[in-house]
Amino acid sequence: MMDAAPALKTPRPLFRLLLLLSGTTGMLDAASILCLGKVFTANMTGNVVFLGFAAAGAKGFAPGPFLIALIAFVIGAMLAGRLWRRPGPQLLRNWLILVAAIETVLLLLAGLAAYGTTAIEAGLCWRLPAILALTAGAMGFRNAIVRQLKVPDLTTTVLTLTITGIAADSHLAAGSAPNFAVRISAVAMIFGGALAGALLVIHTGLSATLLITGGVVFLGTALFAAHPQMADIKR
Repeated sequence: MMDAAPALKTPRPLFRLLLLLSGTTGMLDAASILCLGKVFTANMTGNVVFLGFAAAGAKGFAPGPFLIALIAFVIGAMLAGRLWRRPGPQLLRNWLILVAAIETVLLLLAGLAAYGTTAIEAGLCWRLPAILALTAGAMGFRNAIVRQLKVPDLTTTVLTLTITGIAADSHLAAGSAPNFAVRISAVAMIFGGALAGALLVIHTGLSATLLITGGVVFLGTALFAAHPQMADIKR
């Protein structure tokens, strides 16, 4: 699948990095859905829908967690937008490492906040809003940065348009199936990340899952950013 990268006119290492980050999205949403009261940290569409359920008084849907995630996501995206527009590293590789470090710090702080607690306990103290704010803020920050990279079909966080493209542009729909490998790879990575995240939550707990995800984000970014193909690319 990954051999399709050159067709995007995107450097192969950047393409692979965005796929890796797509996997970490699945890991984070697995952690939040399974441990933090069915709140999304990356998919804000789901949170808006659940907030509507809460507004209607549906049982099991309290508005607080969804509002925290939405507000933190927006703040993260705003901060990323301001950072992108400020003078900073001109080489894309340096920029990617900088923003990965910020996202990783937020995820590590979330992991530390979750240390020693269970999913049930998280809802009874300050930890739930803190973890939600840190993880959703990290994903809002990432979304704003990835949006600036403008790589087709690789948002790293949502799949609705990607799956729509797979179907609407398919040969069965009389299309030419452009970027099929890229689109299916994005779906596979988020699925794989969700699977890995769920296994981590079940076997190691919430804290370890968040810490491992933060490590994957930073180490993966550092690895792909160091590739020779990224040496002279400017943001």
